[in-house]
Amino acid sequence: MSANPLHPNLNAEDLALALSGHNFIDGELAPTRSGRTFAVINPATGRKIADAPFSVADDVDLAVHAAQRAQREWADTPARRRGALVIECARLLASHVEELARLVTLETGKAIRTESRPEAEGIADMLQYYGGLAPELKGETVPHRPDVLTLTVREPLGVVGAILPWNAPMYILAMKIGPSLVAGNTVVVKSAEEAPLAVLRVCQILSQVLPKGVLNVVAGYGPECGAPLVAHPGVHKVTFTGSVETGKIIYKTAADKLIPVTLELGGKSPMIVMPDADLDQAAAGAVAGMRFTRQGQSCSASSRMIVHESVHDAFVGKVKALVDAMKIGDPMDEATDIGTIISPAQYDKVCGYIEAGRSLPGTTAVECSTLPADLALGAGLFIRPVMFTGLTNDSKLAREEIFGPVVCVMKFSSYRDALAMANDTDYGLTASVWTRDLKTAMDASLRLQAGFVQVNQNLVAQPGLSYGGYKNSGLGKEASLEAMLDHFTQMKTILVNLA
Repeated sequence: MSANPLHPNLNAEDLALALSGHNFIDGELAPTRSGRTFAVINPATGRKIADAPFSVADDVDLAVHAAQRAQREWADTPARRRGALVIECARLLASHVEELARLVTLETGKAIRTESRPEAEGIADMLQYYGGLAPELKGETVPHRPDVLTLTVREPLGVVGAILPWNAPMYILAMKIGPSLVAGNTVVVKSAEEAPLAVLRVCQILSQVLPKGVLNVVAGYGPECGAPLVAHPGVHKVTFTGSVETGKIIYKTAADKLIPVTLELGGKSPMIVMPDADLDQAAAGAVAGMRFTRQGQSCSASSRMIVHESVHDAFVGKVKALVDAMKIGDPMDEATDIGTIISPAQYDKVCGYIEAGRSLPGTTAVECSTLPADLALGAGLFIRPVMFTGLTNDSKLAREEIFGPVVCVMKFSSYRDALAMANDTDYGLTASVWTRDLKTAMDASLRLQAGFVQVNQNLVAQPGLSYGGYKNSGLGKEASLEAMLDHFTQMKTILVNLA
C-alpha cells in the first residue's frame, strides 16, 4: 500500500480538474508528449468539465515500454500473491464507490442511483472474483509415456492492450484488467475519448497496490492512440469492446501480428415473449433488459421485443406504464432514473433513427416518460424512450444497433416464427425468452443464436458467467474463469525424459 493513500474526493468537478490533461504511465500521472488536449463535456449540461490528453504514438510507446519493464517481475510473482493484490485492489475501490459514481456520472450523464453507483460497486466485485481465481492458473500431467514426465503449464502472454467503450467504462475496465493481471500480464488501457476520467481515477487508485508499470492508461482517439496501441510490437494481446467496424480493423491488425484478440462488438438482442408469459414479470424484464436507465446505451440491450400477437397490446401497455413512471432528469439527482445520451453525435444518430421510424408506413411511435422541465438542463442530451410497433424484422430500426432508448416491438403468431425472427440478425450477443413452460424455455435456449441466453430475466454480465457473442457480436468470452484461462494465458507442454 502507498505511504500516501489517495483519499476519496466527493467533489466530482474538483476531481475532474485534478485529473485534467493526464495519462497514467509507470505509476504516475503524465501529460501527453504532443501537448495537445481535447475537452471532456458533461452531457447533461453541455459544459466542459476537464481536458483529456490527445495521446499519440509516442505516448503509447511510453506506456507499452513501462508495461514491458514491469511484466517480467509481475509474471514471476506467485499467482496467489498476484490474486491477493487484485483482491486488495477490490477492497480499496470499495472505499471509493461514491467518488467514482459521481465522477462517471459527470462525464457520461448516467443517473447516479440507477447506473453509476451500481457500476462503481460492480468493479470491486469483478476484481474480487478474479483475484480469487489465481489458484486456478494450473496445468496438467499428461499420460504420455511411463519414462517421460509430461506436463503442461499456463504462462502469461505479456503486455495486453485493452480498449474501452464509454457506456460502462469502469465495469468493462474491470472485466479486462482482472483476468489480465491475475494471469501475470501487464496492461495498457486506452480509455474512451468521451469518458476518460473515471477510468483514469480507478487506475490511479489501484496504483497504491500494484507495482509501477503494471497498469497504465492513455486517453485519445482511435486513429492516433488506439491504432498505435494495437499495432505496437510490444503488445501481445488486444481486448476490445466497441463497434463492429472498429473491431474488424483491430482484428486485421492483430492478424498481421499473429496475436490473439477478444472482441465484444455489440448486439441487437431479441426478447421473445410467449403467450403464457407472466406479463408483469416480462414488462419489468423489458425495462431492465432494454437498459432504459442507461438510455439504451448497451450492447446487450433487448432492443427487439418479439411478442405473441395475443399479448402484444397488453405487453406494450405495461412496459409504457413502467417507463412513464421513470424520471428523466439531472443525473446527479437521486430521484432521477434516466440520464442523458453520451454526446451530440450519438444524440443526433438516435434522433435520426427515431425520425426514420416515424416515417415508416404502418408504424406507431409510443413515446414514454417526459423530458426534464428544469431550464438549467436545457442544453442536456435528453431523449424520451420510444417503442415502435408495427415494424417488420427487415426494417432499418430492427436490423441496426441504435445504442439509444429505441425499441422495436414486433408480433409473432407461431413459436417457429418467433425463433426465426430472433435469429434473423447479424448479431448474437444476448437473448431472452419469457414463458412458464420449461420445455419451451429449454428448446428456445438451445435454438437461439446468442452467446448469453436467459429465461424470465434480463441481467447484465455477472462475475463467473462467460459473456460473449456469436456472429458479428464478436470473438471470445469475458467475466469468467474460462475467459482468463483461454484468452489471457498460453499453454506450454513440457516433457522430461526420465530414462
